[in-house]
Amino acid sequence: MRAKTRLFDEIEIEDEKIIQMERGIIGFPGLKHFTLIFDSEREEKSPIMWLQSMDDGDVAIPVIVPGDLIPEYNPTVNNDLLEALGELNAENTYVLVTVRVPRDIEDISVNLKAPIIINTDTNKGCQLIVEDDYAVRHKIYDLMKDGKEKAGE
Repeated sequence: MRAKTRLFDEIEIEDEKIIQMERGIIGFPGLKHFTLIFDSEREEKSPIMWLQSMDDGDVAIPVIVPGDLIPEYNPTVNNDLLEALGELNAENTYVLVTVRVPRDIEDISVNLKAPIIINTDTNKGCQLIVEDDYAVRHKIYDLMKDGKEKAGE
């Protein structure tokens, strides 16, 4: 699939790397096809990647694997909402959360209340609201800074 994007110019993505989001995502219910784009050109590895819409090239959402920064993150999810993704297990379940990057980088945060769950076997995903009392804006600047310092040890 080919798409012209705002951030990455024109991209060609193999069909098996397209994530189907039948219900779209919060704020973009009409967008159903996405791919993950990693910044491979940077020397230092960033935990942030992009959930790029293949339906609307202007929509690219920064996302992160929450467990990389918050190992205790374990949301409670209504299993009925996940049935459309196919059978999930520890090996094929990929969890992402959206990142909010404000002007003051120290206020960078993630939305732990609405994770994106992807079945990597079926390439089907959905975003849902979890039942737990997680924050919509969980600040991660210090966690990211600590991670960089530990990586440099």
